[in-house]
Amino acid sequence: MDFSIFINEYQFYLAGLWTTVWLVALSLLLGLFIAVPVGLLRSSENWLIKGPAWSFMYFFRGTPLLVQLFLIYYGAAQFDLIHETWLWHYFQEAWFCALLAFTLNTGAYTAEIIRGVISTMPKSELEAAKAYGMSERQILRRITLPNSLRRALPAYSNEIIFMIHGSAIAGIVTIVDITGAARVVNARYYAPFEAYFGAALLYMCLTFSVIFAFKKWESRYSTR
Repeated sequence: MDFSIFINEYQFYLAGLWTTVWLVALSLLLGLFIAVPVGLLRSSENWLIKGPAWSFMYFFRGTPLLVQLFLIYYGAAQFDLIHETWLWHYFQEAWFCALLAFTLNTGAYTAEIIRGVISTMPKSELEAAKAYGMSERQILRRITLPNSLRRALPAYSNEIIFMIHGSAIAGIVTIVDITGAARVVNARYYAPFEAYFGAALLYMCLTFSVIFAFKKWESRYSTR
């Protein structure tokens, strides 16, 4: 293995690492704003309420992330609503298309996590809150959401890891993330093993950082 490649190109890899970090972090944050209301709507017993949420989750959980990215990146320009309005300024940017695809995808998966933990919430806690005189909105804000989000931590950590790994497709639409940096390094040196091994190490560092952080977070909440 030629380690001089890593020494010569470490700044390029770090730039790709930064792109991956902010792209994944921002999509996860925006995805949460989608996931919480969609997960709550999906938990409703009224089909007029949960139907649209179910359709959103069914589509984005039932199709590959790569296909979703292609639909947004290559297909959005076919609609006049996008191509002939101010929206085209954003949709012609690769980073925006990737961010939108990642946000919608993680929003759907996280909404399913939230729906699952809400459906398994102990009925005794809800009954106790009602007996205490809390309204439905107070129960949602003080009991349902805090307890559900706490119990969703293990599953959500896996979703973050999946998003980190899935973000590797961003390089396909010209974004120089970790995988995109490895592709460029390979083109420069014709050394695929060294180029992609460097990318693998960076993905491993990100993954185990997330695992370590969530282990600490879970242990902190378990002691309360």
